[in-house]
Amino acid sequence: MIDGNTESRVIEDVRTAARALPPGSRLPSVRELMARHRASPVTVQRALSRLAGEGLVVPRPGRGTFVAEKRATTEKAPDLGWQEVALADRPPLQAAPLDALLALPPDGAIPLTGGYLHPDLQPVAALGAALGRAARRPEPWGRLAVEGLQPLREWFAREAGGHVRGHDVVICSGGQPALATAFRALAAPGEPVLVESPTYLGAISALRSAGLRAVPVPTDADGVRPDLLAAAFALTGARVFYCQPLHANPTGATLAPHRRAAVLDAVRAAGAFLIEDDWARDLRIDGEAPPPLASDDPDGHVVYLRSLTKSAAPGLRIAAVSARGAAGARIKAARIIDDFFVSGPLQHATLELISAPAWRRHLKRLRAELRVRRDALTAALGEHLPDWQLQVVPAGGFHVWLRLPDDADDIALTARAAAAGVLVSPGRPWFAAEPPGPHVRLTFAGAPAPDLVEGVRRLAKVAAQ
Repeated sequence: MIDGNTESRVIEDVRTAARALPPGSRLPSVRELMARHRASPVTVQRALSRLAGEGLVVPRPGRGTFVAEKRATTEKAPDLGWQEVALADRPPLQAAPLDALLALPPDGAIPLTGGYLHPDLQPVAALGAALGRAARRPEPWGRLAVEGLQPLREWFAREAGGHVRGHDVVICSGGQPALATAFRALAAPGEPVLVESPTYLGAISALRSAGLRAVPVPTDADGVRPDLLAAAFALTGARVFYCQPLHANPTGATLAPHRRAAVLDAVRAAGAFLIEDDWARDLRIDGEAPPPLASDDPDGHVVYLRSLTKSAAPGLRIAAVSARGAAGARIKAARIIDDFFVSGPLQHATLELISAPAWRRHLKRLRAELRVRRDALTAALGEHLPDWQLQVVPAGGFHVWLRLPDDADDIALTARAAAAGVLVSPGRPWFAAEPPGPHVRLTFAGAPAPDLVEGVRRLAKVAAQ
């Protein structure tokens, strides 16, 4: 969450220093500004970005922020005030929670938040080899079918199982565009969309950006509650339900076997769509993952989303959305309008990657490493923060979800933790409505095990203050 007052203080602090120092002088670091103003790294980075846009400072990644050279000019400063009038009747897009989640950690900080693999878990050599093989051929640089590369679509269809076929699949440039497309294609502005509570904050942001209303349905350690899902359909008249049945983000919960049929029955009875976000299928740690809900859906109620970004690297922006019938046609039309088609070299490189033995070796190693890091994080939490309630020990995915003591403030705790050099995600933005209590989400995929343990130690010191 971005604090506008804090951001203004940081801006004025840096602006004063920049005007007093000669060009090229080094300015206070992100860490110094975080500690001085009790600000989050996102707030500090936004402030520095604004000052860089004014031409007052120059950020140099890995080195710091410096006073910019003075521009010798007699040009009048631009007057951008007219934009406030032109945009006055258009509500601003609310991207602050996602901005915080995606921000790069400052030097020295331990990231216990984020949504991507640490660099030492990414199959960089295999990715480079796959991209090199694809780039040397002429066909990836030509035109592709707007739906995507056919063998890649067929691979995603096999992963979905059941009645999904290659012609039902559309390739997208990452899971977030796939999700935004599905929402926009299946619901009209102003309509309700049911979501698990809590749920992925990127889904909440995408819904609100499309003018849709996110209606929460409570979950527990076994996933969404089918009785409350059916009641929510009846109460709201919703025709779309967004669900993460496997290792849900942020809770880590997996839909229990005894609930799967009841959830699908509730969706069918409402004549609705279930958008299944299967983001963590490659990230199973314990045992075998249950099949997708899409594999039990003969009548086209389930719209299936699958991304390879989480299990490979942030730069592999490849995902797919699978839908049958009129829903599939609408999703395809929406993707054409948005970006025509996804980069040919990237699609061909992805096909090279997932077809090679190196991919299977990567997934085997990844699952073993995620187990080590999950266990290190949960053990450290038990030792240093026993009063924080671990809701679920996840059998896969990236995240653990913790209930804080009732008197805790998750937003304030997050800001203090950032100033102490450890980044966590407050629970509040993951709820579509008022949260039932304070929570935090911690991530074990973004740092090595020793750093995770040190991060929890720092967090415990902050919590004790």
